[in-house]
Amino acid sequence: MSDHFEKLDETRDVMISAIAQSMVIYGVTPSVGRIYGVLYFANEPKSLDDIKDQVAMSKASVSNGMRELQETEMVTKVWKKGERKDHFIAEKDFFRNFLNFFMKKLRQERNLIMKAADQTEPIINDILKETDNQPLREQAKTDLKLIEESKDYLNWTMNLANAMESGRIFEYFPKKQE
Repeated sequence: MSDHFEKLDETRDVMISAIAQSMVIYGVTPSVGRIYGVLYFANEPKSLDDIKDQVAMSKASVSNGMRELQETEMVTKVWKKGERKDHFIAEKDFFRNFLNFFMKKLRQERNLIMKAADQTEPIINDILKETDNQPLREQAKTDLKLIEESKDYLNWTMNLANAMESGRIFEYFPKKQE
């Protein structure tokens, strides 16, 4: 019987490693991926100390990783009766994790590019008003067109993010039905 428990633990370790490796694709470090994997397979909320022991990392590293996972809503802090330490649970819905992650990244991208566009468009327009240099005017017009096209892209990504947030995305790409 204990042999079966060991084999089950080994299978969990394999899955936790795969989860950690797959999260690297999304820019998450393998150690943060392991933390998530441990919580994903946990049957009950775990404290930082519990997690630290399982992933063989320092408490500070686990705490930093936990903060990163909380920001992407992959992990939630919960209260555990009779305990003073913080405990955590994993969001086990991979669809929700995927959507939260991409909505956050799409919005970050939009904010960066829109801020740059807002700074540069007035300058380019001033150049167009102030110069007669035809090659310079052509380049400025081309740059404005490229900025406008980037805004079209950003509007499309915001529509995508909104469809993810509302769940409308599943009308086009349904989840597996139980």
